Amino acid sequence: MAKKDYYRTLDVDKTSTDTEIKKAFRKLARKYHPDVNPDNKEAEARFKGINEAYEVLGDPEKRKQYDTMGDRFFDGFKPGGSGFEGTSYQDFDNIFRGRGGFEDILGGMFGGGARQRSSPVRGGDLQYLMEVDLEEALTGKKVDISFYHSTRCTGCGGKGEKPGGRSDACSSCGGSGTIAASRGIFNIPQTCPSCGGSGRVNIEACDSCGGKGELPRHEKLNVKIPPGVDTGSRIRLAGKGNAGQNGGPNGDLYIETKVRVKEGFRRDGQSVFVDINISVPQAILGDSIEVPTIDGKASMKIPPGTQNGQKFRLKGKGLPKMGGGTRGDQYLVIKVEIPKDIDDDTKELVRRLDDKIKRKG
Repeated sequence: MAKKDYYRTLDVDKTSTDTEIKKAFRKLARKYHPDVNPDNKEAEARFKGINEAYEVLGDPEKRKQYDTMGDRFFDGFKPGGSGFEGTSYQDFDNIFRGRGGFEDILGGMFGGGARQRSSPVRGGDLQYLMEVDLEEALTGKKVDISFYHSTRCTGCGGKGEKPGGRSDACSSCGGSGTIAASRGIFNIPQTCPSCGGSGRVNIEACDSCGGKGELPRHEKLNVKIPPGVDTGSRIRLAGKGNAGQNGGPNGDLYIETKVRVKEGFRRDGQSVFVDINISVPQAILGDSIEVPTIDGKASMKIPPGTQNGQKFRLKGKGLPKMGGGTRGDQYLVIKVEIPKDIDDDTKELVRRLDDKIKRKG
């Protein structure tokens, strides 16, 4: 699996300061923002990559881990040969919570006003990589997985504040959570930097979570992998991602499958292809042979005069659509093996056969 270079994504180097990284992110985010590039899938993909890179490099602790661990940073938690890939955010504001909010990072240039920290925020999604065999892709399987995610703190209900604790109205914004930022002829609401959009300061942090509003949790689940999964298929487990903030809903856990195709087999959707080697006499005279399938061995007849590269179909021996249903087909691709070391007697027989074929033609 190719590792990601977050420094290259943001067009900075490892010696760049936090300020330089933030400046580079702002520049790229403005350039590839969906509002600037409507219906541009390439820009959307680049925008997601930029946000993912800044989510790591913009956080001093995560950046330190990334620099220290190298490629191992992406390996994460790998129970039973499967892999915990980390967080895949669909709501980009989640990435920057605790750092002023996404609109604040971009300087409020795309409208909509600043989001107050006290408003509900959806939790981040998680992705879990699962490897399955071709036979398991045929029948489906149940598997136990183990992963870490954040859960809402029960001590404060996810608010991060000590119940009944002291807090004061923010003097900078008057308790509204926003301030007016001038953008040319426009005044755009922006998250108040003094209170982070909450409208309050001097808040007593929750004793249980230290003001984060969430706690780490290790969880085990028994998951059903449906028949027909392919490499890149995703199974969604609703609400099993990271905890939402300020009463927002939890994110989801996505199990992404990678199918290990057994040696000699090739897959194209529901179809399976297998190369079958036969000898020259078998191609000329025909034969009955055993061939491999996902279900095991099967018998087939090679008709006389079979050509190199000819395909034979085994109906219903392929894979179903994801979730089940009618199976696809398996195709046997004939490969006629030509011997390399031939003695003189054999060569003479081949010449006589060639002469006979020419005369007949």
